[in-house]
Amino acid sequence: MERTTVPGDPRGFADPADVVRVQAAVHRTGADSVLLDGTRITDHWFTVPLDHARPEDEPITVYAREYRSSTAAEAEGTPHELPWLLFLQGGPGGKGVRQARLGGWMKEAARHFRILMLDQRGTGLSTPVTRQSLPAVGSPEDQAEYLVHFRAPSIVQDAELVRLALGAGPWTVLGQSFGGFCALSYLSWHPEGLARAMITGGLAPLTGHAEQVYRATFERMRARNEEYFTRYPQDREVLRRIYAAARAGDARLPDGSPVTVGRVQMLGMYLGGNTRMDQLHYLLQEAFVQAPDGPQLSDSFLHGLFQQVSRAANPLYLVMHESIYAQPYEWGATSPVTGSTATAWAAQRLLENSPGLADFDPDRSHTPLLTGEMVFDWYAQLDPTLTPLAEVTESLARRTDWGPLYDLEQLAANTVPVAAAVYTHDVYVDRDLSRQTASRVAGLQVWETDEYHHDGLGDDGAAILRRLLGMSGEMSGDPAD
Repeated sequence: MERTTVPGDPRGFADPADVVRVQAAVHRTGADSVLLDGTRITDHWFTVPLDHARPEDEPITVYAREYRSSTAAEAEGTPHELPWLLFLQGGPGGKGVRQARLGGWMKEAARHFRILMLDQRGTGLSTPVTRQSLPAVGSPEDQAEYLVHFRAPSIVQDAELVRLALGAGPWTVLGQSFGGFCALSYLSWHPEGLARAMITGGLAPLTGHAEQVYRATFERMRARNEEYFTRYPQDREVLRRIYAAARAGDARLPDGSPVTVGRVQMLGMYLGGNTRMDQLHYLLQEAFVQAPDGPQLSDSFLHGLFQQVSRAANPLYLVMHESIYAQPYEWGATSPVTGSTATAWAAQRLLENSPGLADFDPDRSHTPLLTGEMVFDWYAQLDPTLTPLAEVTESLARRTDWGPLYDLEQLAANTVPVAAAVYTHDVYVDRDLSRQTASRVAGLQVWETDEYHHDGLGDDGAAILRRLLGMSGEMSGDPAD
């Protein structure tokens, strides 16, 4: 069966009857508004199938916000003459960026493109997945079957329906972090929809179990902890005192949930960026306040910790997190095998069963190292916004019949220009795994740099975008150059 320009079954194939889906897709827009810098924005809503293989079943809504620069419009004649750039946000569970004025990579991109900022299904103004909305789906088992359709291949098929509904030709996609994972799915299932793909900190492993990811990123986090405490040696003692306060069991976050050692370790999320490392130091500087009965964790610190650990704004980050690595491919395989291996809290199992990770384990270390982008089953036990989702999260963690995220044969035969920024010391998306992926995508050009960490696009997005645009102008060279 040949590929068409219309999304079909979950693997990305279609039959002629699928043309009806595009004609039936509902697209409406809101009134234009203007940002502080004169940039015009337009709201877009699209009706898409929950299950793209069964378009007659339940529909959901996908929202996207269009940004077009008035300066670019004046230079080009009309904004509609500019090509589209679709931005795929990190996550999972992250909604599109909300800007009051264009800056960084968006300001640079708006010189050349109309930017479409997608709220991936389940997030933001798209049909939401939250503790309030999900019970309407049914039992935890029903909810799990529903959420199977909230992974990268479904996000990509949404994007392709959006592109066709807009009447756009092949467009440029920029994927940050998990958005890069989605870009690889786009290259797999609908390369005909892409003029080029750019990926920042988001070359996902194409095969293998989730454990390989955490085995690598625990090592990256250990090195990053060492770097942090070399810069701020006094913070080791501060962290020890914070852990002691957490173990005492009296401290509470603003939502009333307990402060635990594991939740304090989640402050390691700060270590994923250059300037965010300093923000962690500033937070630890304010950790304690002198009360009448002695030092206590300050409200300022507790608020900062709460902002890091609460998943009220992005519950899918926990619920779907390890599923972004779940697929029926064994390490080194080129075609699916029968069945998948359950992710089953891969990071947690690795931590508990690896002697070499004792320095991260609160049960084996008095002052454990800070963790990064790992998820644990106790998240849902402690976070009030996640507790109602605990059963469905556990069901997904035990699931063994995941479909493929990528088409390895299609990636090996890729003809779409692709450029990727790989950050040497990235603590979330491992450099070595990223390089392995790059070697399996035909024509993919890699720019590896140790100048940035995972949030490089936020640090110097304009320069990074210019470089990737230049690299993806044509296909040439060794895929891993």
